Amino acid sequence: MTTYTRVRARFTAYDVVYCGMFAALMMIGANITSFMPFMVVGGVPITLQAFFAILAGLVLGSKRGAIAVAVYACVGLAGAPVFARFSGGISQLLSPTFGFIIVFILSAYIAGKMIEVRSTKAMYVAAGLVAMMISYLLGTNWLYAAYKLWAAAPEGFSYWMAWAWMLPPLPKDIVLAILAGLFAFRLRHVIKVGN
Repeated sequence: MTTYTRVRARFTAYDVVYCGMFAALMMIGANITSFMPFMVVGGVPITLQAFFAILAGLVLGSKRGAIAVAVYACVGLAGAPVFARFSGGISQLLSPTFGFIIVFILSAYIAGKMIEVRSTKAMYVAAGLVAMMISYLLGTNWLYAAYKLWAAAPEGFSYWMAWAWMLPPLPKDIVLAILAGLFAFRLRHVIKVGN
């Protein structure tokens, strides 16, 4: 059996279904603000993408979780209106909030990698929180850089203003990261994912 065949065989039909399911959940979670427009602060929509990205990593593992979120990102960049506020297309690369989409791939990978090392309930919760913190840290820095380098920054925009915009969704994301850890821990024996 060649190396290609061995790698291919490890990605099962279950994996394809679960990756597709989590990509779809990311699409749904991105557009919560379409039904609740008040959930936009400083141009940053408050969504459930971080929750589903973390959950993908915790449930599917590092590689498959990252693949699921990457599929979501690729579908959006290809033009499907799956990003926040039903946006999509290659022009989204220049959006100040696109950094969060990239970071969600990394968040899923890190959350999955942490529970692959140790799969206790405490580790699931810790992995969710660490992945969420990484999402905030890197995504907010991308937001700041985007506004300073290529996007039209609001008057008086500063690094601290970028972080101030992230404060309203922070409590929600902390709670959801913990819930993602607890939920994924309960699902660990139910979901069939290849090794």
